Amino acid sequence: MSAADNVNLMPGYDRELDDAVLTEQKQELKKPSLYKVLLHNDNYTTMEFVIFVLINVFHHSELEAIRIMLQVHNQGIGIAGIYTYEIAEMKVARVTVLARENEYPLMCTLEEDH
Repeated sequence: MSAADNVNLMPGYDRELDDAVLTEQKQELKKPSLYKVLLHNDNYTTMEFVIFVLINVFHHSELEAIRIMLQVHNQGIGIAGIYTYEIAEMKVARVTVLARENEYPLMCTLEEDH
């Protein structure tokens, strides 16, 4: 007995439906927008604290943290990381809390990455 014969034995099976084609509508998944988390230079926050934040909040290596800290120091702003909105928002909040707990005015913001 072939597979086609087995189908004929199935109760409620309608052979005319064999010709019906189900089309699957493809939904294109849109990639979530990404946001840059930015650290801003000020005259009070120490370089060591900025390095500490980059290592402990953003999980950069010490060498990368120093590079980003120098960018913040020399250019006035530096990108600490690029994340989805929710993660970027949490990182900004964490940096702000750490800075205030340590009495630093370090400003951390986010902006959409284009």
